[in-house]
Amino acid sequence: MPYTRVRLNAFGGPENLDLETVADLPEPGPGEVRVRVLVTSAAFTDVMIRKGMYPDVKDKPPFTPGYDMVGVVDAPGPDAGRFQPGERVADLTTIGAYAEYICLPEERLIPVPESVSEIDALGLILSAVTAYQMLYRVAKAQAGQSLLIHGAGGAVGTAMLQLARDAGITAFGTDIAAKHDLIRGLGATPIEADTSEKALRAVIGEGVDFSFDPLGGESLSRSLHALKPGGMLVAFGFQNVVLGRGGSIPMDFVKLKLWDWLPNGHATAFYSIGAMRRQHPDWFREDLVALFGMLAEGRIAPVVAEVLPLADVRQAHERVEAGGVAGKLVIRVSEQ
Repeated sequence: MPYTRVRLNAFGGPENLDLETVADLPEPGPGEVRVRVLVTSAAFTDVMIRKGMYPDVKDKPPFTPGYDMVGVVDAPGPDAGRFQPGERVADLTTIGAYAEYICLPEERLIPVPESVSEIDALGLILSAVTAYQMLYRVAKAQAGQSLLIHGAGGAVGTAMLQLARDAGITAFGTDIAAKHDLIRGLGATPIEADTSEKALRAVIGEGVDFSFDPLGGESLSRSLHALKPGGMLVAFGFQNVVLGRGGSIPMDFVKLKLWDWLPNGHATAFYSIGAMRRQHPDWFREDLVALFGMLAEGRIAPVVAEVLPLADVRQAHERVEAGGVAGKLVIRVSEQ
């Protein structure tokens, strides 16, 4: 039976993403299940992978991208017995989810509660787990504290603002003016994306307890200086480097290490969801299950910009790279 998947032909721009038809379905190996993918997404991590700039991906083109997915178990492989055909599951795949079918180790898969839609579930896997782990596993934030996050109107940013509101944490968020109403609606104070250090401090006052920075480059210094004494800077991306706006990924790591070592009264950390899952695999499962519970209780609700068909994967990547997407850009691969 033939199926469709996206093929990245070479590292570079969205034009290197093509749809291809594969003659036969993939066969699950021992301990694996074949999953029919319902939804995946276009995230900035996918852009980094497409450009060959994501440290965790060593594969060379051609391959199929796709960092997260919700799907339906289609067929178990030998020695796989945790799931039955028809059950919905979620995974952080890193690559491979831009396909109608994918084979995955069953031990990695997390059941999706019946009460949760596949689109809401997808909004939690990468974006909300990232925000949750940075806030609680890394920063160990508590009620009454304060935070600043750049890119606050994006998928991770909107998740972080909701978690902050739920926890009683004061939040400030930078982004383009078109997303300020969204940021304000999530209980945070919006700030223009390119605000200077001086203008930023005029808004946040004495400083924040935590700065979360996906931009890297020169933005890291701005985020560090936004902290109050004893505060923590958590970097979680290199958008400026990827978009050609200056900076260097190795130098960003050096700066973070140096600032953490210097007696400047601040702590720094770099967060990677892939590294965190490798080091603490149980945490990913626990945190996603906790987020499913918060969703069911109405405490959080993923912000979805739009749902596009798999055939529009190039357009999806172009929009994410342009920075105008508010919340999560979902790609529909197949129907329930």
